[in-house]
Amino acid sequence: MQSVLQYRRFRKILEAQLERDDEKVAGLRQQRRNHRSTKNSPLALRKDGGDVAAVDDDENAAQEDDTRQGNFSTTPSTTSSSTRHATAEIDIEQTPDPDLEAGDLHIVPTQSTTGTTLGHALTGIEVRDRTTKEGGSELGKVFVVAWEHEKDPMNPQSWGFARRTTATMVLSFIGGIVGFASAIDSAIIPQAMEEFGVSEVAESLATGIFMIGFGAGALIAGPFSETVGRNPIYILTMALYMVFLVGAGAAPSLSAQLACRFFSGMFGATPLVCAGGSLSDLWNPAERVFAFPMFACFSFLGPLIAPLVGGWFGESETLSWRWTEWITLIASGIILIVVVLIQPETYHPILLKWKAQHLRRLTGDKRYRGGIEIRKTPLAMRLVRALYRPVLMFIQEPIIILFGLYLTVVYIVLFTFLTGYTFIFTDIYGLSQGMTGVCFVGQMVGVLSCGALIPLNVHLRKRDIARAKALGPDVKVAPESRLYWAMIGGPAIPISLFWMGWTARPDISIWSPLLASVLFGFGILCVFMTTYQYIIDSYEVYAASALASITLIRYVISGAMIEISIPFYRNMGVAYTLTILGSISGILVLIPFAFYKYGPAIRRKSKYAPE
Repeated sequence: MQSVLQYRRFRKILEAQLERDDEKVAGLRQQRRNHRSTKNSPLALRKDGGDVAAVDDDENAAQEDDTRQGNFSTTPSTTSSSTRHATAEIDIEQTPDPDLEAGDLHIVPTQSTTGTTLGHALTGIEVRDRTTKEGGSELGKVFVVAWEHEKDPMNPQSWGFARRTTATMVLSFIGGIVGFASAIDSAIIPQAMEEFGVSEVAESLATGIFMIGFGAGALIAGPFSETVGRNPIYILTMALYMVFLVGAGAAPSLSAQLACRFFSGMFGATPLVCAGGSLSDLWNPAERVFAFPMFACFSFLGPLIAPLVGGWFGESETLSWRWTEWITLIASGIILIVVVLIQPETYHPILLKWKAQHLRRLTGDKRYRGGIEIRKTPLAMRLVRALYRPVLMFIQEPIIILFGLYLTVVYIVLFTFLTGYTFIFTDIYGLSQGMTGVCFVGQMVGVLSCGALIPLNVHLRKRDIARAKALGPDVKVAPESRLYWAMIGGPAIPISLFWMGWTARPDISIWSPLLASVLFGFGILCVFMTTYQYIIDSYEVYAASALASITLIRYVISGAMIEISIPFYRNMGVAYTLTILGSISGILVLIPFAFYKYGPAIRRKSKYAPE
């Protein structure tokens, strides 16, 4: 709905721009007439022999080019305003005027030349030859549509702060509810395993298979969103994800439940891949310092709220465990309605395609094209690249390998806590199923406490921007400016795991492991934000493939680890399990510090990271 209204608003904005630029065209033509009158006209009429005087070379070139291109002018594009105006002056054709006597010629602007003059006069239009990949120059000129100016109201980064914040909140709700769906089944394992007659490990697959579906869906969501836009993909995939939630809730057997959970996870992966792009559409790099934490907080709160809610459904005597799927379905439906009603389209190439479509209708000139319309790479080819490039980058790129490993370990700890909290708070402290879910509030507090670091990171970002500008106006801030989150919060993860592992004992207060979980929540969000922002800034155009690689690896491995977590906690015990995880994460704490020092040298050797 909002996208439809947005599309209609584009037409009104362009009508106003055309009115302004029509005045430019009229002024250019008047300048041309004045110029010719002062030179006694370059085309003289001679009745003595019926011959026509020579036309100046530029005008002949323009006329011959028009003939070759099927009556379309092909004046070279320029960047300066004065050159563009000069070029537009010669953009005419010689057309016989029936009101003149035989043998006389008169210069009459045709529709084609008028359109070309308008194309040159319009702000934000690049008139150029088609490249080889676009079909070659033999297809004629193309008018490539861009933003009119830096504050173009069609550009999402020019929208008001409140409108962009609202769009970011909607994205955050999508990420939150999908994360909620991924973890909700972990809270009702005892009830579901009893009904299906399977083991605890087998039923925990309902959570693990959903996360593996996340990883599979991450590979295909990006290319589709870059073809049809963000909103259609959000709406379609959310609808399909909800359909399979219904199947999981009504499943008569474990196999049916697992199949539906996998496909629900696959279609629910869209926010994990596309939301980062949507945030980049809305906010410039400096603004993402405070915009990205907003999305990250909600994305992590989802899987932490899920066991809190699901635990009470599990021990309820009146509601079935299947209500965990129904409550997820209801919340997802509400969010889907919000997306349809108020979420605008933000993908820049699609918005410029809309702009080009309106210009073609308003001017009758078919040469206006958005960049995405003249790109010849088919969707099938982009899907193939989406399948092999993330794997290739994970093998070849040290940044992807190390940060992918770091985030994977963090997610292993996070999602094994879904089953591990039962061993910590139920077995050791004797809490009920519902109260064990409440213990996840500690991690929620830790996640939200990251907001306290936003002012510090804004200050550090501004400092780095000032240093870059001092080196030159075109110098960009190095991606290493994004590492501060993990450098500050990363050490909190191993500290919290050692703390929780060795104080979770009956003779020590329950508040000790709960406080340790606050520190863990703080650390995981810091690492997550650093990883995503550092990779986006490092790989730019290849960021989608890089993020897809990390998403695939971390969800597939952490989903598989959920199956191992139950026997791991049971056989090794809480203290040794968390000590092993804490030791691994302690070694990985060095990664952001290493990249802060050696990151520029590593990126220079990469074929995917631009200098």
